[in-house]
Amino acid sequence: MGQLLSTVWCFKLSSEQPSFLINHLTIWFGAYTQNKTQPAKEHNTIPLCDAKTLNLLKLKPHFILFTNEMSIIVRRGIHSMPTLNAAKVSAAMLEKGQSGVIDASLTLIRERAKLKGELVRALGGAKATSTLLGVPLGHNSSFLQGPAFAPPRIREAIWCGSTNSTTEEGKELQDARVLTDVGDVPIQEIRDCGVDDHRLMNVIGESVKLVMDEDPLRPLVLGGDHSISFPVIRAVSEKLGGPVDVLHLDAHPDNYDAFEGNIYSHASSFARVMEGDYVRRLLQVGIRSITAEGRAQAKKFGVEQYEMRTFSRDRHILENLKLGEGVKGVYISIDVDCLDPAFAPGVSHIEPGGLSFRDVLNILHNLQGDVVAGDVVEFNPQRDTVDGMTAMVAAKLVRELAAKISK
Repeated sequence: MGQLLSTVWCFKLSSEQPSFLINHLTIWFGAYTQNKTQPAKEHNTIPLCDAKTLNLLKLKPHFILFTNEMSIIVRRGIHSMPTLNAAKVSAAMLEKGQSGVIDASLTLIRERAKLKGELVRALGGAKATSTLLGVPLGHNSSFLQGPAFAPPRIREAIWCGSTNSTTEEGKELQDARVLTDVGDVPIQEIRDCGVDDHRLMNVIGESVKLVMDEDPLRPLVLGGDHSISFPVIRAVSEKLGGPVDVLHLDAHPDNYDAFEGNIYSHASSFARVMEGDYVRRLLQVGIRSITAEGRAQAKKFGVEQYEMRTFSRDRHILENLKLGEGVKGVYISIDVDCLDPAFAPGVSHIEPGGLSFRDVLNILHNLQGDVVAGDVVEFNPQRDTVDGMTAMVAAKLVRELAAKISK
């Protein structure tokens, strides 16, 4: 049955198990036996994942098999359980339940933003305060989904104590008027209720607007994969009442029409952004992995692309940018893989030949314009070094971007 890599319990069903469970497990078993050369000897013998799960479901082990293939199928089966369960629930009931979860999620962001806004206003003197909002979303990644685990790792690195809390330009992050935090959008909890990506993108956008409702808070979003930039930029533009200029640092243009058929793919986020009236100018810097479609899409949308192969020639332009005049401000999106992997190995898509960390800071520090919001995305803790080097890199990007936004 293949290499002996993982343990899978198998069991026989009895009348003690509820009918919905029998239906689910029969489906899993069918998926397992479909590709086997020999038919199953017992139709009611099915694989599950581990002893803990068996205990929770009150199932007794029947026998044990060892196969990596089965464990993959089982994990998918258990993950799909809410979806299969939903077939037993009326559409109206499901919609009501999902709406309740979404409302509760937005209430949490609203109340935290309200509290932090009141604090900053009480302190006085702030025109704009960088406000961390985590969006732990990774399922729109085309390769690895580790960026979903990034927000807490970035926060941990910001406040880990290995460095002081002052930015390079002298702003003190301990001052709540410079940097505050409203927590994370509960992405996985919302998805677990069967909410689709269209509604999920709206939830992300509404969360951003709730932050911006509390003047002088300005969103600084922690990803998550790059798919989150679309709803965030859309929300910022809608809230401010007009388009913004976007500075996008990345190894990839992320402008496929619908990568692998997914319109919300992290590789399609800037196609979605440019389809609306949310952006006047989009500058993409650090590009070094681009296809013919990527170039065609850039031409279609009038994107200004600066590829790494010409960076030495373009450096003077990029280190003296002036953006945001005549629009509602500047949005900065930093994909950590814009950096050469020597500086940031903890990313899903390793692309050699990137920007140095100082290149990025020079572009950021020298930018002239009113930076109204931003994001740092695509840090993948599951690929980071043991000592968390990329977490510290992502944290410093957040720190310096926070200094740029706060006023």
